[in-house]
Amino acid sequence: MKASFLARAQENIADAEAAYEAERYNASANRAYYAAFHAAIEALGYFGYNVTVDHKRVQSDFSQYLVHRRKIFPSAFKSYLSDLLDKRLEADYKNEVSRKDALKQLKRAQEFIATILKVIEHGAGY
Repeated sequence: MKASFLARAQENIADAEAAYEAERYNASANRAYYAAFHAAIEALGYFGYNVTVDHKRVQSDFSQYLVHRRKIFPSAFKSYLSDLLDKRLEADYKNEVSRKDALKQLKRAQEFIATILKVIEHGAGY
């Protein structure tokens, strides 16, 4: 059976939290992004959008359809995925991510996932 993207999001956020606690801030930033990315895919699918698993496309579709058009998620979320991706790319390929930046990344991803989970569990938007 194929795992849901929400299950993947929850696994990734747990890994991000564990990496942060172990002071592996680059790994934490990486997993935090993927947690949010998988949660966005789950949300798009839940609301009936045909999901192409492409990072820029998921960012664009989530913002366009679920934030702007349908107003299911707060307007602050329109930039969360792109901001989280920028920090993930920094962690993976450029500079070391600081403890402060890793914590910000982690908290944003946690908020993003918790909000998506709440909306899906309560069927909001219908």
